[in-house]
Amino acid sequence: MQTALIFLLILSVLVLVHEIGHYVAARIFGVKAEEFGYGFPPRAIGTVKVDGTWKKVRGKDRTEYKNTVWSFNWLPLGGFVRLKGEQGENENDPDSFLAKRGWQKFIILAAGVCMNLVLAAVIFTGGFLVGVPSDLQDVPQSAQVSNQHIEITHVLPDSAADQSGLQAGDTIVSVNGTAPANTDETRALLQTDAEGTTYQLDIHRNGEDRTIEASSKQVDALNRPGLGIMLADVGIVRLPIHLAIAEGVAVTFGYTRLIVSGLASLVKDLVVHQQVSTDVSGPVGIAILTGTIARRGTWALLHFTAILSINLAVINFLPIPALDGGRALFVIIEGLRGKQNNPKIEAAIHQIGFIMLIVLILLVTTHDIGRYGGMIWNGFLGIVGLN
Repeated sequence: MQTALIFLLILSVLVLVHEIGHYVAARIFGVKAEEFGYGFPPRAIGTVKVDGTWKKVRGKDRTEYKNTVWSFNWLPLGGFVRLKGEQGENENDPDSFLAKRGWQKFIILAAGVCMNLVLAAVIFTGGFLVGVPSDLQDVPQSAQVSNQHIEITHVLPDSAADQSGLQAGDTIVSVNGTAPANTDETRALLQTDAEGTTYQLDIHRNGEDRTIEASSKQVDALNRPGLGIMLADVGIVRLPIHLAIAEGVAVTFGYTRLIVSGLASLVKDLVVHQQVSTDVSGPVGIAILTGTIARRGTWALLHFTAILSINLAVINFLPIPALDGGRALFVIIEGLRGKQNNPKIEAAIHQIGFIMLIVLILLVTTHDIGRYGGMIWNGFLGIVGLN
């Protein structure tokens, strides 16, 4: 239950921030926002300002008010903003989306994506201001570093470390009784030319001290024996505000490049090999991952939220009908043609795209249920008190 609530909260924040971007840009250019809602219809209750007084708007009320209706809806999965004219109607009204110039439409459509990127940058900036775990390799001289330690950042699958129970995120305290000062000393202590060399590692994990024994074996990637781990000198890094902002923006664009690159590889695999990686997750998989990350602490959850926000920005601006990117593509086509697209045809294409997206979400969700079905069932039994 807690995982579901955290997931819904994160999803709501990401979608609402996205829709706020559309709303603000639309109002700047004089487009009427007919309704701004939390959650998705059917409407539970709403309010609107009429002649200087706030009036209650009931669920079945479809009156066209002069001002924006602010509503709460029954499906708590984010939110929406309904702009006048975005479905192809009221094209001759000056406050209609369709009546605006092409560049204004493009900015309105891109504003949601920009807000998601801004949210990610704000999260990263805030993290650097208060202090976040960071690799100390390229830390600025003006940074404040505390709680420096040696951390396992990656464990190769089926490696000696993996089989012994070592995990990414473990802090190495000592190797065979010797406490190394940094990763170079740790690598020297773990250096071996023979398979089967046994090491006793004292580690720190989730507030607990543990001792794990691991015996080296051949690592194909290194072409020599080893444990199969990647190490980094990590510490809590705090930056002054100007560097925190710069680093927050840099990290945001760095993740954006990685996500775009990963998405390109995904499309390539789909087109060339006619298959999709098993690592791809939909709503159910992301919800389960949210619960796992939430147990790692507040910053891990905020970091995950920032990456999800960037993902939402990138995916939403793909040139696919029904998405912001698809709508922006039609605006570009309209500009190249020098005349307005047929609003009814465009609306029909977006509706078809929306149906296809829903089908895709259902397919990915089915994949998630097959992959995580046992975890979902155990979680359900825990909620009802049968497990």
